[in-house]
Amino acid sequence: MSKIWALLFLSLFLVACNKDDGSGSDCTDTAQAEETGSTDCTVTQPPVTGETTGSTDGGTTGSTTGTTTGGGTTGSTTGGTTGSTTGGTTGSTTGGSTTGGTTGGLPTEAYTFDTDILFVNTTSTQQAKFDKAIEMIKAVVATEEFRSRVLNHTYNGKKTFVDNGGFTNAQIYQKILEAAEKLFPEKNNTMNMEVELYYAATTTVGYTYANSKRIWVNTKYFNTNSTGGVAANLFHEWLHKIGFGHATSYSTSRDYSVPYAIGRMISSIGNSL
Repeated sequence: MSKIWALLFLSLFLVACNKDDGSGSDCTDTAQAEETGSTDCTVTQPPVTGETTGSTDGGTTGSTTGTTTGGGTTGSTTGGTTGSTTGGTTGSTTGGSTTGGTTGGLPTEAYTFDTDILFVNTTSTQQAKFDKAIEMIKAVVATEEFRSRVLNHTYNGKKTFVDNGGFTNAQIYQKILEAAEKLFPEKNNTMNMEVELYYAATTTVGYTYANSKRIWVNTKYFNTNSTGGVAANLFHEWLHKIGFGHATSYSTSRDYSVPYAIGRMISSIGNSL
């Protein structure tokens, strides 16, 4: 009898381990991670959101500019500083919301777009690299080119993004300026999150969970990425925080999703400033 029970238990275990949700992905339904090249998400603990492309520098995809170039070194982080960066001007943000209006043709919120980020497990050198990336993000958001490229992004000949959540390009641009994260849905014109470095010998550049403010950035790629690549990765992950996802399995259409396409805009525009 004990052997029969053992066989039944083993059968149930194998069925559970080989269960397929039909998505064709090895990741869970709540997992997304930025990977290098055309690979799929491969994190050991399934992230909810993330990027998948070595670094996010250079190139073009559809109406967005930016390709991805892989990272190289495998170093890990030690010690480090923790703290938050709140660079940039607060401009017209009052009482946690923006007052609207335009300045020089752009919405006021484009110029007052700010960040409030807690960094974990960073050395002084790594922190300086993050700080430059954040300054690049704010500089890019305050450009007419960024607005134009978001508004005019096309996929299959239409002004749209893949996995756009039902939002038009103009609405996506406005959601970026409002900066209301799903966990803290206040339209405060500020990019809020936590960032922690880690090392893993995988193709995952970074990932996050839907129920956490934190994103995790792989030093395998961070250490060799340019400022533009780091900025693109940060913005990609943050776009998940305000509600935009992408397919976990690679396809050419995934490059036109909100996180991938706009992340590359941050890099390519930033590198030209």
